[in-house]
Amino acid sequence: MPLILTQFAASRGPMAAFVAIGAVWGAFMATMPDIKAALDVDDGRLGQLLLFGSVMAIAMMALAPYLGGWLGRGAVPLGTAAMALGVALPAQAATPLLFIGAMLIMGGASGAVDVWMNARLSTIEAERSVSLMNLNHAIYSFAYAGAAALTGVARAAGLSAAAILGMVALVVFLLALASIERDGRIDGFGRGKAAHGPIRLGAAPWLAGCLILVGFLTENAAEAWSALYIERDLGGGTGAGSAGPALLGLTMGIGRLAGQLVAARVSDQALMRGGLIVAGLGAALVVAANGVIMAYAGFMVLGFGASVVVPTALAVAGRLAPPGLRSHAIARATMLGYLGFFLGPPVLGLTAQLAGLRMAYGLVALALLVGLVLRAQLARHEPRQP
Repeated sequence: MPLILTQFAASRGPMAAFVAIGAVWGAFMATMPDIKAALDVDDGRLGQLLLFGSVMAIAMMALAPYLGGWLGRGAVPLGTAAMALGVALPAQAATPLLFIGAMLIMGGASGAVDVWMNARLSTIEAERSVSLMNLNHAIYSFAYAGAAALTGVARAAGLSAAAILGMVALVVFLLALASIERDGRIDGFGRGKAAHGPIRLGAAPWLAGCLILVGFLTENAAEAWSALYIERDLGGGTGAGSAGPALLGLTMGIGRLAGQLVAARVSDQALMRGGLIVAGLGAALVVAANGVIMAYAGFMVLGFGASVVVPTALAVAGRLAPPGLRSHAIARATMLGYLGFFLGPPVLGLTAQLAGLRMAYGLVALALLVGLVLRAQLARHEPRQP
C-alpha cells in the first residue's frame, strides 16, 4: 500500500474529527451574514457575541485532559457528536441571549475536540513512529474551504442558514460515527503520573504553544486583512481582495500536504525552520507589494510557509511529552496558541490604524523572525542523538 494511503488509514478516526471541525467552522463563517441579519445586531455587537464561543473554547481546552479521562476512548466521537448539536443551534437562535447559549455549546465542543483529536493523533504517531499532523491539518484546511464554498452555493440557491447548518449537523454526526475506533486510546488523560501533585510539563509545550501562536497570528493576519489591503491600499478592484484569503487557504492546504510528504525525510525542526523562513519571505513580499499581483504572490508564499508551523509544533509538543502527560502537553500548547486569535485582530488592527496595513504586515514578518528564535530554543529540548 502506498505510504500516503497507509497514513490515511492510520489516522482514520481523528481525521474524521478534523473534517468535522473544518466543516463546522467553514459553514458557520459562510452563513454569518444571514445569522447577523437574523439577530439584527451591528458588527461590534456580533463580535462581542462571538467572543463567548472563543472564551468557552479556550476554557474547554484547559479542561479537556480531565474530561477525557472520564470519557475515555469515546472522547473524540462524543465530542464530535456534540459539535453536530452545536452547529445546528446558532441559526435557530432568535435573540442574542439564545445565540450566546448556542456559541457556548459550539465553542466548548470545538475546543475540547481540538485537543482530543490532536492528542489521539499524537498517540498514533508515537505508536507507529510516523508523522501524521500535517496530513490531518491539510484535510482540515480543505474541509473548511470546501464547506465554505458549498455553503456559498447553497445560499445563492436560496437555502436558509438554518437549513444549511442543519445539513452540516447531519454530516458531522455521521463523521462522529466514522471517528469511532476499536482502539481509541489517548495517552495522558486525567492527571497521569502527577496525581498527587502539580503537573510539570517543562518548557517544551510553552515554546511549542508560542510557535503555534505565531502561526495562528500569521494566518489570521492574512485571512482578516488581506482583502482590505488589496482593495484599499493597492487599488484592487471590487472583489479582487476576496482572492487573497482564497489563495491563502488553498496554498496552506497544499503546503500541509507537501509538509506531510517531506516529514519522513527531514526532521520536525528542519521543517518548522524552513516553513518560518518561507513565510517570512512571503510577508516581506506582501510588505513590498506595489500591485495586486505581487500581493497575491506574497500571500501564496506566506500561506505555503506558515502552513506547516502549527501542525509540526503540535507534533513536537506531543512527541517530547511523557506518554502519561501527552494530552496535557497538547492542551497547553493548543490553548496558548489559540491566544493568537485573540491577540491578532486587535494588535494588527491598532497597528493598521496608527501606521497602515503595510506596517501591520511588517509586524507579522517580525513575529515570524521571533518564531525562528523560539524554534531554536525548542530544538534544545530534542533528545540528543547517540
